[in-house]
Amino acid sequence: MNIVFVNTLEKEAGDHRVISAQVSIGEEQGIWSVLWSEPDQGGKLQQDQWYQGMSWDEMLSAFRNGLREKVRVGFRPLVSTDLESSQTLSGKARMTQMLTYYCEENPSEEVYEELRAWRREQAAREGKAPYILATNRVLRMISVFLPQSKEELQQIPGFGEQKTTMYAADVFRCTAEHTRASGFPLDWVAKNVDTAKFESWLLAQKEQKLRMELDREVSKRKLLEIVAGGGSLADLQAVLTLPRRELLLWVEELDREGYDMDPLVEAELTSVPEDEHIKAWSAFESEGDRYLKPVLQRIMGTEELKGKELDRAYEWLRLLRLRFRREKENLASQAAS
Repeated sequence: MNIVFVNTLEKEAGDHRVISAQVSIGEEQGIWSVLWSEPDQGGKLQQDQWYQGMSWDEMLSAFRNGLREKVRVGFRPLVSTDLESSQTLSGKARMTQMLTYYCEENPSEEVYEELRAWRREQAAREGKAPYILATNRVLRMISVFLPQSKEELQQIPGFGEQKTTMYAADVFRCTAEHTRASGFPLDWVAKNVDTAKFESWLLAQKEQKLRMELDREVSKRKLLEIVAGGGSLADLQAVLTLPRRELLLWVEELDREGYDMDPLVEAELTSVPEDEHIKAWSAFESEGDRYLKPVLQRIMGTEELKGKELDRAYEWLRLLRLRFRREKENLASQAAS
């Protein structure tokens, strides 16, 4: 079984003694399990199964209910499970969440779509990912609260002074034509939010976040198993059903964390001619390993690649770069010692 979540809880038992227990969530071939491990009076570890089955919702419900019961009898988690009430949030974080909730409950789709169109065009001009300019959450807030001055725009969480300087004029072209019901500052929002509904929404957000983290952990373990077994990107894509570009980003991230990605590099580079390996390695040494376009140009010269051929070239260069960086780190470490 793959353990994808574990937390330790402690309870004072008197006479300066502390009872230490663990709650864990595991997954094996799509079957979820929730286990509680606690020592009995003799110190022998006893395991109680709170849930076993395929339903995510039922698993999470069993986890939450079991945990609440243990907290009720005195156990306290050493690490927050991130499923507590929003009262544990700081004032600023709570207000940001409340603004997000209010905007979801009172959307302004017309303005939101105008802002998305602007973001898409602006990101293309700058050669950036759209979310770098502004996230969907930020655009939602702007579309609902309709800031019309730089001071008001900077009150939108996530839209600071630099972005205001760069994009305020564009944003105001989208907001100025619309009439708003309430102005700034936004402290009036708290008075217009149903607290009980907000708490329920916030809990759902935290549960969704936990689910994404658990799903990612399961996928990570599958990825590592496939890589260790000499699997290819095609094998990863078949099992994880993720785009190859996203898989490569994940592989690079895991490599930075110290996981061995060399079996995957080896599997993918077997189809690349050795002379291209040598040219690319030489290009990394002369051009650096930050950008791949100069390296590709050194290998291919004036030859233009398009479509799948271009994608494939960038794929194997990204993987070869992992090996190059690892070798560079090893040489630097040897020189330092």
